[in-house]
Amino acid sequence: MKYSLGPLLYYWPKNQTEAFYHAAMKSSADIIYLGEAVCSKRREMKVNDWLDLAKTLAQSGKQVVLSTLALIQAPSELTELKRYIENGDYLIEANDLGAVNMAAEHKLPYVAGPALNCYNAYTLRSLYKQGMIRWCMPVELSRDWLFNLLNQCEELGIRHQFEVEVFSYGHLPLAYSARCFTARSENRPKDECETCCINYPTGRNVISQENQQVFVLNGIQTQSGYCYNLGNNLREMDGLVDIVRLSPQGHNTLELITQFRNNEQGQSPLQLQNHADCNGYWKRIAGLELVEE
Repeated sequence: MKYSLGPLLYYWPKNQTEAFYHAAMKSSADIIYLGEAVCSKRREMKVNDWLDLAKTLAQSGKQVVLSTLALIQAPSELTELKRYIENGDYLIEANDLGAVNMAAEHKLPYVAGPALNCYNAYTLRSLYKQGMIRWCMPVELSRDWLFNLLNQCEELGIRHQFEVEVFSYGHLPLAYSARCFTARSENRPKDECETCCINYPTGRNVISQENQQVFVLNGIQTQSGYCYNLGNNLREMDGLVDIVRLSPQGHNTLELITQFRNNEQGQSPLQLQNHADCNGYWKRIAGLELVEE
């Protein structure tokens, strides 16, 4: 299997972002996703900054993919999307159907990101006909669903026409909204948010009355309260999954890629914690549950 470092979902200062990706250059990741996938108001890194970083990472031997916004709401965002689509060098991850359509119009291959609502083989066939070469499964689907879906793809004759990627580590992006929940939590209107999410480098925790961390607020994105971790489920991916995705939570994520690699056959199990880690969706049970192998 290959290992990918997903797009940075949080808002970090430019110097921290660049330092992280220069460290990622030395990591064991095969594929690195770059770009802003959550909110266009996060402008510490401009398009040219991402493209310069992409060039540096590609020269180090990494495959670079440019991720696009999961929720496109303004003409200015379409203009920026067009710059990504027409970059001329790097593969695009489409997280919105607008990006799919634009890539198809330019006859460019693309990755179908996990934000696309793609749950059956007929949808995958449609995306494949429009240029999809890799599909990252929506985060709430299970191994059983993936197994059945790929069998359906076999029947449609497209089973081996695209790569399969699975989000395997990080706080799960569960939903997107036109509203900004981080700004709301500080009693700010979205238009006057002052990009306050930069003050929460791993999101803002939401605790229930029972003192359970149920969600993480990340701008317009709502994430799972517990950290999804399939590091001990890699053997179950054999024959189904081509690429294992880890979502950046900090510099420790880079070390975790190596730990995942070392545990592909279960020889070096990761130490997971109840009420902190989860793998329920993969097991087709409640998402916050953790099933130990």
